Amino acid sequence: MPPWTLRALATGAAVLVLAGVAWLGLELLLSIPFLTVTVSVAVLLAALVEPLARGLCRRGIPPAVAALASVLFLVGTLVGAGFLIGFRAAGKLRDLTQPLAAGIDRVRVWLVEGPLQLDPQQVTEMRNAVVTQVYALAPEPMAAARTALQLLAAVVLVAFLVFFLLKDGVTMWGWLLERVPDRRREQVDGAGRSAWSALARYVRGIVVVALIDAVGIGAALLVLGVPLWVSLTLLTFLGAFVPLFGATVSGVVAVLVTLVTNGPTDAIVVLVVVLVVQQLEGNVLQPLIVGRALRLHPVVVLLAVTAGTLLWGLAGALLATPLVAVCYQVGEHLRRHRLPPERAVRR
Repeated sequence: MPPWTLRALATGAAVLVLAGVAWLGLELLLSIPFLTVTVSVAVLLAALVEPLARGLCRRGIPPAVAALASVLFLVGTLVGAGFLIGFRAAGKLRDLTQPLAAGIDRVRVWLVEGPLQLDPQQVTEMRNAVVTQVYALAPEPMAAARTALQLLAAVVLVAFLVFFLLKDGVTMWGWLLERVPDRRREQVDGAGRSAWSALARYVRGIVVVALIDAVGIGAALLVLGVPLWVSLTLLTFLGAFVPLFGATVSGVVAVLVTLVTNGPTDAIVVLVVVLVVQQLEGNVLQPLIVGRALRLHPVVVLLAVTAGTLLWGLAGALLATPLVAVCYQVGEHLRRHRLPPERAVRR
């Protein structure tokens, strides 16, 4: 058998083995979503606060103390945001359910008696479905308590993981590299560093974009006196972390709440502000701040977010884009830094 045939068969077998391992790994990750999502969120947060820990270390603070201070800052921020957007909003949602249902009834009357002349029975069925979902937004006390306990467990686990990633991340990476064959150690090290750099740039860039979105829309809600302006501003901030979908959903929620609480005129003002902010984000901020980290076509981002949503819901939508960006950067590094033939075949 010719040598090139043997090489082709060996390459094909290696690809099949790698594909099988990747498939099994994906099945394992999907079978334990809580742990997988928690670890992924911890990695993202560690990449976000790493500059803070590194800056503290430069000032002579021990790595463990610097990591602990960074984690405390992060936990305080997350707990405060969760309180504002969760418990505070849940209390006010109970007061808004009846006005919101009344607003939906006004929309129903306009759909039936207005220029659209829709079928009253179909409109009533849609109205009932929407009102049911609206009342479901205000959780029962027991359900809220269970959710709070689950979130508390996740926050504690994430805090421990972020602490050790900040404190011992370099040591962990060095330990992994020692298990890599000598001929590929430099290549794997470069791929890992490229992936971490892309992840860090993405997380920090998306935080900047989210802050700009939240400030723009939140200021409009504050000026108009929308009752839930704090929670809606935080929802806008969190929505920016889901490319393409998050900003749209948070903007629609802000417009609907303003329509019910303040009337159609203020709702139109909020709609205009949302459209302007989203155009600024999509055409200026995302390409300049986040685009350099991703280097992905919008179609790829759309497919990644859709697949992540179908697999893991909101958590999958949040993690899909950075995962694809990291995989892309690793692939590009390996493509640009291929091993010479004599090193690739050396045993």
